[in-house]
Amino acid sequence: MPESEEAPTTWEYILYIPNDPRAVRICRQTLRAVLAGHGFPQLTEAAELLATELVTNAVRHTKGPAAMKLRAEHRALRIGVWDNDPAPPRPSRSTPWDAETGRGLALVRDCSERWGWVQQRDHRNIVGAGKYIWCDLTGPAA
Repeated sequence: MPESEEAPTTWEYILYIPNDPRAVRICRQTLRAVLAGHGFPQLTEAAELLATELVTNAVRHTKGPAAMKLRAEHRALRIGVWDNDPAPPRPSRSTPWDAETGRGLALVRDCSERWGWVQQRDHRNIVGAGKYIWCDLTGPAA
């Protein structure tokens, strides 16, 4: 990039994924590449954990396609995953610490600064009707 140009402080990527367990690994690899390319290496480990949990839930608990959306504004990163099931997410409150499943949304809640979800009712959203679950991470000031 020429020195006279500054990198944008706001950017967005959307990765459309099939309902396939291999999509989780592909999303992690894509996330790492995007964060490295945009100078967010300090967020990579936490972002990978959060994206893995959100994408795994979409692939494991729905029957249709999904999408992962990464959006940065200044030093804040939002990781979001859309899936075609409009049912609200149900974070477990009593999953044992050593359980192999059922802890994903609790990890998202505990490891992100904020998280939430919104029901998607029409096609003008990322992909279509369903739900969009998101979480935020913030990096240190540049």
